[in-house]
Amino acid sequence: MRFSPRPESAAYEGWCVVARSDVTRDLQVEETSSDPALWTADFRRFFTARTTSLLGDAMLPVAITAAVIRAGYGTSGVGYALAALVAPFAALIIFGGVMSDRLGARRLMVVSDTARLCSQGLLALLFLLGTPRLWQILVLLALIGAGSALFQPGVASITPLIARDVQKANATLRVSESITVVIGPSLAGLLLAVSSPAAVVALDALTYAASGACLLRLRSVPMGPAERAGEPSFRADLVEGWREFRSRTWLWSVIVVFMLWQLAGAGPTTTLGNSMLVTDYGASVFGLVMSSLGAGSVLGGLIAIRLRPRYPLRAGALSMILWVLMPLGVALDLPAPLIAGCYGVSGIGMAFWIVMFHTSVQTHIPQDVLGRVHAYDAAGSLVMKPVGQAAAGPLALVVGAGPLLFVSASMAIVACVLLLAIPAVRGLKRVEQ
Repeated sequence: MRFSPRPESAAYEGWCVVARSDVTRDLQVEETSSDPALWTADFRRFFTARTTSLLGDAMLPVAITAAVIRAGYGTSGVGYALAALVAPFAALIIFGGVMSDRLGARRLMVVSDTARLCSQGLLALLFLLGTPRLWQILVLLALIGAGSALFQPGVASITPLIARDVQKANATLRVSESITVVIGPSLAGLLLAVSSPAAVVALDALTYAASGACLLRLRSVPMGPAERAGEPSFRADLVEGWREFRSRTWLWSVIVVFMLWQLAGAGPTTTLGNSMLVTDYGASVFGLVMSSLGAGSVLGGLIAIRLRPRYPLRAGALSMILWVLMPLGVALDLPAPLIAGCYGVSGIGMAFWIVMFHTSVQTHIPQDVLGRVHAYDAAGSLVMKPVGQAAAGPLALVVGAGPLLFVSASMAIVACVLLLAIPAVRGLKRVEQ
């Protein structure tokens, strides 16, 4: 993925009360072998493409914020600009899933990288030559967001094709993503201190070129689509993807629960938690807390490389109880180091769940419909988060930010209980690879 509105795909859940003997049985694991087969030439190329691209994702919001403010459009302009990135992604991700399966994931990803390189390169040129109009900025950012919607479904489709150990591959990619989240904003800030926002936007655009070049060199992934019977219409492909998504109770159940959690848990926590950290503790503490979250995500990815639960979604849901520490740490007004610790531990649970979920999707869904199914998953995972984020501010004025964060923590536990109460979710077994 390149731009990250963070469709982490139903990426976060938690726990309920389970008998100790059941927990011991559910979390039976086997260590991965020391077989270095993961790092094939194609996986190295894909890893390089993803890491370079994700680093650019982490830098882009910082660079755009600085560029828009310098252009004189203020905080409102920044809000419009960032929304212009997210909205097309959410609106077009399902379209991208259909196109990925119809045209071939690698081909569409290369086309997406090329289109975004041109769009962002033009944006950098406009900033370099003077002060572009706001509508020009928004149109080009919308094109970048639309390109990301075409790119994202291919990430899920390609991973099983280049890695014999899909869980290990997902965990490794998750570690890389977590590191770029920590490094990217700091790197952008450093570059802005020694150069102009236009230069940083231009440098970030080059990550599309690096990603596309690596994807072009993949050997084990065909450029075109897999063999398909007949030539179904776009609508037929869309319906087939929905049918495949709907037919798996474990999948759509996770998405429905995750929508609830995004609305009442993650959405408000992102808005209120971040705001309270900045206003009550300062920007430096906020940076420390975010770095701790990233470090925890790295550790969670490393754990996911080693552990292979027999029931991955059950184990992932149990691990996500750790996320409750995130809103609780801020709501309880803990000292800054303890809040950073809470965020770090939460990051462990989040990363472990993400790997378990993505691996389950990629190993249980047929390859020829994986792009479309992943698109429905990503769209469902994303749709309620901005609603929760937008509603958090007005609600906090009525009930207070602290109480609302307690509600978010409680709703996260409710979501975890619901997940573990669904037989299809807790009973899904790992596919032997």
